[in-house]
Amino acid sequence: MTATDALIAAAEAHSAHNYHPLPVVVATADGAWMTDVEGRRYLDLLAGYSALNFGHGNRRLVEAAKAQLDRVTLTSRAFYHDRFAAFCTELADLCGMETVLPMNTGVEAVETAVKTARKWGYRVKGVPAEMAKVVVAGGNFHGRTTTVISFSTDPEARADFGPYTPGFEIVPYGDPTAMRSALTENTVAVLLEPIQGESGVIVPPAGYLPEVRRLTRERNVLFVADEIQSGLGRTGRTFACEHEGVVPDMYVLGKALGGGIVPVSAVVSSEEVLGVFRPGEHGSTFGGNPLACAVALEVLAMLRTGEYQERSALLGERLHGELSALSGGGRVTAVRGRGLWAGVDIAPAYGTGREVSERLLERRVLVKDTHGHTIRIAPPLVISEEDLDWGLAQLREVLSA
Repeated sequence: MTATDALIAAAEAHSAHNYHPLPVVVATADGAWMTDVEGRRYLDLLAGYSALNFGHGNRRLVEAAKAQLDRVTLTSRAFYHDRFAAFCTELADLCGMETVLPMNTGVEAVETAVKTARKWGYRVKGVPAEMAKVVVAGGNFHGRTTTVISFSTDPEARADFGPYTPGFEIVPYGDPTAMRSALTENTVAVLLEPIQGESGVIVPPAGYLPEVRRLTRERNVLFVADEIQSGLGRTGRTFACEHEGVVPDMYVLGKALGGGIVPVSAVVSSEEVLGVFRPGEHGSTFGGNPLACAVALEVLAMLRTGEYQERSALLGERLHGELSALSGGGRVTAVRGRGLWAGVDIAPAYGTGREVSERLLERRVLVKDTHGHTIRIAPPLVISEEDLDWGLAQLREVLSA
């Protein structure tokens, strides 16, 4: 039995089977490459579902974390610490907003956004008690807590976890007419991914996000953009909403905000919206901790250079050009995405998404499947042109076999 086999067997024997990982055991990583326990190198074209936008072991981020580890890592929110004000100020400024509510994981931030919208609806909009509604889109993925799966349309995420949290209405993604019909006097928010990641990197029709923005303003409804996967450089802009010239009322951020080092998430909005909270009404022991703030501050400094957004845009053109050529040969039925982010639908004759992912693994390329025949490609934004070309060449070879 190899070291890989032994470690996978031990993991399967002693961990819950809530994931179906590819059979690789990573030991070290650097930039866009990971090395397994037996010394084999793999090109990472997933980047931790966008948590690793700046690559594995990014020196700036690692040094920021190391420096903070020697100072203080946790105070809880019972006290201030010396990195908190800078983090909130810099993140609010990057978003063009006023106020930050830090949490840890992405789904915590989504839960926070839902609670914020409801409280704003009752205290500011004047919605009758217990009547607040949040409109969401079919095909969404906002996390897996009980409340969040209550408005999922994915049977795998939702089945057998009821009873479910009420207060949500699901409409088709990309359909402004359905959105218009769903908004009522009791609607407090529309919660959307500007690009749906887990569904296969689904980009809405041009004009959809601006129309949602217009409708929400007209009806006094908060527009909440879940940019946990799509934000912070992934699509060639800081936020995916920017491609349509849209500024939401609230950003929900996570993943890349922690640089792939620590979990960092946040809700960012106006003082009017986040000002509805009073002490004791919401919180997190680890939310906004000193270590998280130190790493996130370095992430924000890197984003301000514009370098990573520009790399994503330029290399994204290369990525989508190569993928479009594949679709011309009948091996790929559809390609979607923006920047260094793509959903690739594999023609059934060439295998399922899982099978293609496994064949790429044999060629030392790591991607992940979703929804049957789709693979997602989202390399670290630091990937070189040569490495990207090599990874795409392996995909061509797999689909030609």
